Amino acid sequence: MALRSRVYVVGVGMTKFEKPGRRDDFDYPAMVKESVSKALQDANINYTTVQQATVGYVYGDSTCGQRALYEVGMTGIPIFNVNNNCSTGSSALLLAKQIVESGNADCVLAVGFEKMERGSLTSKYMDRTNPMDKHVEVMADVAGINASPITAQMFGNAGREHMEKFGSKPEHYAKIAEKNHKHSANNPYAQFQDIYSLKQVMEAPEIFSPLTKLQCSPTSDGSAAAVVMSERYVLQHGLQANAVEIIGMEMATDLPTTFSEQSCMKMVGYDMTKLAADRLFAKAGLKPQDVDVVELHDCFSANELITYEALGLCPPGQAHEMIDRGDNTYGGKYVINPSGGLISKGHPLGATGE
Repeated sequence: MALRSRVYVVGVGMTKFEKPGRRDDFDYPAMVKESVSKALQDANINYTTVQQATVGYVYGDSTCGQRALYEVGMTGIPIFNVNNNCSTGSSALLLAKQIVESGNADCVLAVGFEKMERGSLTSKYMDRTNPMDKHVEVMADVAGINASPITAQMFGNAGREHMEKFGSKPEHYAKIAEKNHKHSANNPYAQFQDIYSLKQVMEAPEIFSPLTKLQCSPTSDGSAAAVVMSERYVLQHGLQANAVEIIGMEMATDLPTTFSEQSCMKMVGYDMTKLAADRLFAKAGLKPQDVDVVELHDCFSANELITYEALGLCPPGQAHEMIDRGDNTYGGKYVINPSGGLISKGHPLGATGE
């Protein structure tokens, strides 16, 4: 196998995340132009330096990536569109990394955006198999289904399972949301910057117990971009001071245990998260305890709690104890979702998904 190039991020940019439809001038080409222009400026390069691009989005027609980047430039580069549900953003970045790592390009632009509808997400194509049908079947068998938003039921039932097995309480899920809203107050790009007390979080309208409205990520409009470069190009362009190395990325998808063990925690991704994390730490030569700052997928507060354990940040069944110690915020062992997370920063899928 040929020696792989070391890969660096040399520039980043993002828009402020907005409530869908709040800005009339915020169609996806405009938001991509804003995030990419900021990333190129941060990297101190021109768009002509970019050799390929990966563009992530979920809700849009084919080739929206090309149309979006026309606003930045038309240089004839390959543009790959990525649609991978809530992992779309990280998938676009992973593909950019792999392109550079393989030696096929020295400078790749990774972009994500979303222009969303208000309200809970629903399926768009009712005349074909739903890609989540197996997940919903597990939930129906284990916990039944009601009229609440289906994703809230999935993650809410995962939270209930943790409560039943390990003793976490509704307060622990609310504490996560309280923390994330507090963190977002310092993020000018966040969709929400309001601070809520634990009491306010718990007394917000219930979506699906134990989850209240303030524990659920909103739909959002927004875009983010990153410029990814090989070590050779970093040196050639004198960008050593800007360069942050990507020392590892791993991706996993569902395993047989996702569907075979009648577990809502596994159904929402515990095992595949653990698999990806274990591979990543092994390849990087690190342990979870070596990490200081974590941005993770808090689509609902229940998923954040479960993910603490899947990532190895605490032993299985002890995430609620970690929360009680304050080991998920400033002054504790880890600072988790300092951006405010999806719950408060916002969740335009293509620009945020982990």
